[in-house]
Amino acid sequence: MSFFSFGQSAEIDVVLNDAETRKKVEHKTEDGKKDKYFLFYDGETVSGKVNVTLKNPGKRLEHHGIKIEFVGQIELYYDRGNHHEFVSLVKDLARPGEITQSQTFDFEFTHVEKPYESYTGQNVKLRYFLRATVIRRLNDINKELDIVVHTLSTYPELNSSIKMEVGIEDCLHIEFEYNKSKYHLKDVIVGKIYFLLVRIKIKHMEIDIIKRETTGTGPSVYHENDTIAKYEIMDGAPVRGESIPIRLFLAGYDLTPTMRDINKKFSVRYYLNLVLIDEEERRYFKQQVWGGKNKSEGSESGLLQK
Repeated sequence: MSFFSFGQSAEIDVVLNDAETRKKVEHKTEDGKKDKYFLFYDGETVSGKVNVTLKNPGKRLEHHGIKIEFVGQIELYYDRGNHHEFVSLVKDLARPGEITQSQTFDFEFTHVEKPYESYTGQNVKLRYFLRATVIRRLNDINKELDIVVHTLSTYPELNSSIKMEVGIEDCLHIEFEYNKSKYHLKDVIVGKIYFLLVRIKIKHMEIDIIKRETTGTGPSVYHENDTIAKYEIMDGAPVRGESIPIRLFLAGYDLTPTMRDINKKFSVRYYLNLVLIDEEERRYFKQQVWGGKNKSEGSESGLLQK
């Protein structure tokens, strides 16, 4: 817009060169909805055009330069005034001067480093975007185009199973086994639960997938837990020697890769909770850390009464 709506102004549009052929993917927005964005990977070139269209033909538009930026940034919702940029590239498209008619400017950012996966969470957002700017004395004209970046992983050479025995002394003793310690986002969790000792009246058992988002550092660290899924694996009382199979398909859930200490600002980890509920509605659980997209960690606390 121009000052007090007098004089010349313009509209900016950013168009990618391969917009017609580049794949689009769904990505969650800050309000929880999903929109489609162009998909990029680390090292890919980002190129296109910036269209500057004058609103009032015949009038000139004075400016102090036209530029386009490629930005990767992390925004912590409790500190919205500070955007932490980990990628910042700038291309000057025009020197200071004036525009007398609508113009198009080409740009290219070659082999751009995009080290982290795009992410929108409860308290943090990691985004990549192009920002075109017509610099003016009083008020700049801006246009942003968001893109989504996915990181690629390879299957690990070693992906051992998880097998543990846990229990409450003289009351409950179970053994559980998962076929892997690292899972792809579209993988299937396969396992078994063995009841070695049962002296409490269990009526229900389920597996919960818990996402824990950690933001901040030191005394200002904050954890946000979100239950992604509840999967019932048993309804009724088990007996000693019984074996319960587990088969949980991950493709149907809204998962992201495990993310560790991203730019020293946030982490995202996933936990498998094995939950048992007795006839008096007491809950017993065993929590196991696991990794989406071939990333994992060790186990957490033993079987507890909640």
